[in-house]
Amino acid sequence: MAIGLSEEHEALRESVSGWADRNIPAELLRSATDERPAFWTGLAEQGLLGLHLPEDAGGSGYGLLEAAVAIEALAERVTPGPYLPTVLASAVIHASKHHELLPGLADGSHTGALALSGALTGTRASDGSLIVTGTAEPVLGGSSADVLVLPVVTADGEEWIALDAAAVTVTPVRSLDLTRSVAKVELADVSVPAERVLDGVAGSDVRNLAAILIGAEAAGLASWCVTAASDYAKVRVQFGRPIGQFQGIKHKLSRMLVALEQARATVWDATRASGRELDYAAAIAGVMAPDAAVQCAKDAIQTFGGIGYTFEHDAHLYYRRALTLRALLGSSAEWAARVTDLALRGVGREMEIDLPEDAEPMRAALRAEIAELAALEGKEQKRALADRGFVMPHLPRPWGRGATPLEQVLIAQELKAAKVRLPQMIIGAWVVPSIAAYGTQEQQERFLPKTLSGETIWCQLFSEPGAGSDLAALQMKAERVEGGWRLNGQKIWTSVAHVAEWGICIARNSSEGTKHEGITYFLVDMKAPGVTVRPLTEMTGENLFNEVFLDDVFVPDDLVVGEVGAGWKVARNTLSNERVSLSSGSGGTGSSVPDLLGLVGRLGRELTPVEAHEVAGVICEGHSISALSLRVTLKQLAGAEPGADASVRKLLSTAHAQHVSETAVSLLGAAAVTAADMKLGDPGYWNRAVLATRAMTIYGGTTEVQLNIIAERMLGLPRDPEPGK
Repeated sequence: MAIGLSEEHEALRESVSGWADRNIPAELLRSATDERPAFWTGLAEQGLLGLHLPEDAGGSGYGLLEAAVAIEALAERVTPGPYLPTVLASAVIHASKHHELLPGLADGSHTGALALSGALTGTRASDGSLIVTGTAEPVLGGSSADVLVLPVVTADGEEWIALDAAAVTVTPVRSLDLTRSVAKVELADVSVPAERVLDGVAGSDVRNLAAILIGAEAAGLASWCVTAASDYAKVRVQFGRPIGQFQGIKHKLSRMLVALEQARATVWDATRASGRELDYAAAIAGVMAPDAAVQCAKDAIQTFGGIGYTFEHDAHLYYRRALTLRALLGSSAEWAARVTDLALRGVGREMEIDLPEDAEPMRAALRAEIAELAALEGKEQKRALADRGFVMPHLPRPWGRGATPLEQVLIAQELKAAKVRLPQMIIGAWVVPSIAAYGTQEQQERFLPKTLSGETIWCQLFSEPGAGSDLAALQMKAERVEGGWRLNGQKIWTSVAHVAEWGICIARNSSEGTKHEGITYFLVDMKAPGVTVRPLTEMTGENLFNEVFLDDVFVPDDLVVGEVGAGWKVARNTLSNERVSLSSGSGGTGSSVPDLLGLVGRLGRELTPVEAHEVAGVICEGHSISALSLRVTLKQLAGAEPGADASVRKLLSTAHAQHVSETAVSLLGAAAVTAADMKLGDPGYWNRAVLATRAMTIYGGTTEVQLNIIAERMLGLPRDPEPGK
C-alpha cells in the first residue's frame, strides 16, 4: 500500500509511475548533472512540480499529501535531477508570505534547492534587508538551482532567506548519490532584500517539511528495494529451489516490507497533522523513513547477492541515495531525541478519522440508542448490548447489526463517549464469528446470546504438545459412536480452561487425504466426564494456561460445527479473529507507551542520550502501529481490502508490549532486581510485564510463522515445500 490511500491518490501514483517509466531512460540513472534533465519540461507539464501549491501561485491547488504521493512514485524510479530539491524549496517558500517566486518553480522555468544546515550569519539593515556572510553545505541540487533557500542566524534567531543563485558562489561537491548533485554555497556580504526574507517560517517548519518530503522519497526507495528483491527471490534458483523459499530470505524480505509500511504510515500521518502534533508526527517520520530506506537497500543488496554488488546493477543507486537522504535530514538519533522530548512534554498525536458529512444522521441515531443502554447497569446492560448487536456489530443480524465499516467506527466512538464498556468475552470473541458463520441455528441460539453478553466463558482446545504453530499436525482422535463422537487426546497452552464452561476443539476424525483434511470442529462441555484440566505455572508464577486431557469424552452430533471433516475451514475463521484480537492491544499486560512515559516521569532524573533514543524507538513503533490501524480502517471505510497494513500491524503489535516493558526495565537499572510482582511498585510491575509479554510473540501464531505468512501472501514468495518433497 502506497503513501496515498484514496482512489484519486492511487490514480495519481499510477499516472506518475507510468510517466516515469516512459520518459526516464535507464542511461540517465548513473550520472549526476548540473543541468536540468531532458525530461524536466515534461515533468513540469504534468503539473508535478506544483501539486502542493495554490492555483494563484501556478500550482494545482492540492496539498502536501499529493506531493508526497508523486515523490514516492518518482523515487521508485530513482528519478535523477532536482525534482525533490525544487519541491522542498517551493514548499518552504509557500509557508511564508512571499509567493512571487512560486510560479517559476511550479512551471519548471526555475529550479530550487534548500540547505538544512550551514554557517550563515546575517546583520539586519535599516530597510529590513540582511547582509549575509558564510557557507551553507551540503545543498542537495544546489549546483543547478536558480533559487536557493538557506538558513541564516541573526540577532533575532534563525531566519530563512530565498535568493537567486547568481548572487552567490556555488561550488559543486562530488556526490555520493550518482543521480543528483550536491554543492557548497558561499556568501560574502550578500545583500538579501526584505522581500526575500521568508517571514513566518521557523526552523521547525522547514525541518517538518523536510522530514515529510524526504521521508516520502525514502519510502519510494524502500518500495523499489522490497519489490525488486522479492521478484528476484522468486526466480533465483540455488540448491534446486528458488531462494525465496528459504525461510531466511522470507523473513528478511518480510522485515523489509514491515519497515516500508511503517515508513509510509508515518509519512502519511505527518501530512495530515498540524500544530504541535505536526512537530511530533514529522519527527517520527524523520526517525523511521530514512532508516527504512537504508535498511531495505542493504537487505536488497544482500538478497541479490554478488550481482547486487556490481556497478551495473541498480541496487547501489538506491543505497547511495538512501544514505544521502539520511545524512541530509540528520541522524535518526537527532530526530529520536526530538520525539522523546516532545512526548515527555505531553505532545502526542490523536488518530482521528475524518468522516463524511452524511455520517451525522447515523451518529445521532446511534447516540440516542446508546444513551438508553447507558442508563442500564450490570448484567442488564450487557445483555442489552448483546441483544442490540453492539458487541460485535459487523456480524449479521441478529448477532450483530450487519454494520458497515462506517457504522462500526461510529458505534465505537459513541460507546466511548457514553462511557459504556462492552462485555469481556475473552476467548468468546474468537468463538462467536465461527459459530455465527458455520453453526446451526440451534447452536447459534443456544450459545451466542450468553457468549456475547460475557456470561459464558470459553476456552480454545487447539494446540497440542506436537502441534503448536503447525496446528494441522494435531493428533487428538475423534471416533464415531452412536449419537456422536468420542474424543481422546491432549491439548496444551489452553488459556482459562480451569474456569471455562465450554471449549472449542478440533480433532482428527480421519487420517486420509492431506493433513488439513479429516479434521472436525467440536463444542466441548468442560464439565463433561473425561475432561481433566491441569493448570500450568507460567514464568510469572501465575496460572492462566492449562493442559487439558480428554479421555473418552462424548460429544453429541449436535455439537459439531460445520461439516464433519471440514473443521479446518472453521478453525481458520477462529484463528483469523484470534490474531486480529491479539493485535489490537497490549494483551492485558499494561505495557503501553503512556505507561512507559509515566515511569520516565517518576524516575526523578534526566534520561541519558542512549535512554532517550531507546524510548523514542518504542514511541515511534507505537505511533506507527496506530497509523497503520487508522489506514486499515480508512481502507475498509472506502470499501477496499486493507492490504499489507493489516498484516504488518499484527506482526508489530504482538512484539510492541515486549519492547515497552524491556525499555522500562532497562531504565530502572539496578532497581530491576526486585521480584516480579505488580504490588511492588514500578520494579515489580515492569518485571512482571517483561516476563508476561514473552508469550505475546508465541500464542496466536509465532512471529516466525507471521513472517512466513507475510512473505507468501503479501510478497508472493513460494510456499515452503511439503515434507519429503
